Amino acid sequence: MKIPGPDHPITLQPSRKRVQASFENHVIADTDDALILKEADYPPVIYFPMDDVEMGFLAKTDRATTCPYKGQASYWTIYMDGQLAENSVWAYEDPYPAMAALRGRVAFYPNVVEVYEVEGGEVDGAEA
Repeated sequence: MKIPGPDHPITLQPSRKRVQASFENHVIADTDDALILKEADYPPVIYFPMDDVEMGFLAKTDRATTCPYKGQASYWTIYMDGQLAENSVWAYEDPYPAMAALRGRVAFYPNVVEVYEVEGGEVDGAEA
């Protein structure tokens, strides 16, 4: 286990906007409680609370990977309207302590699932 630091910074911050995720033109996640993870030079990743995701369209797979900073990732396949996207969703179900805020949240591969802020969807108390 590695701790994020100056050589590999990782930050988590709440989104100031409502965020949705769409697969095959169907909204499968909608939240005003998204977390934005910024890690080193990687593109930001938005994590959705599982309670705000249509988990009935997801099936957990046997795939697992390990990040030295976040822990072991579990994966899900999306199946909707005859369309299949294997291992396109992941979560750190038991993240390392420094990333505990990721527990109970999932993220989507952006080449499979469109993740976007909802226009006019400012979260209460957040400034634009």
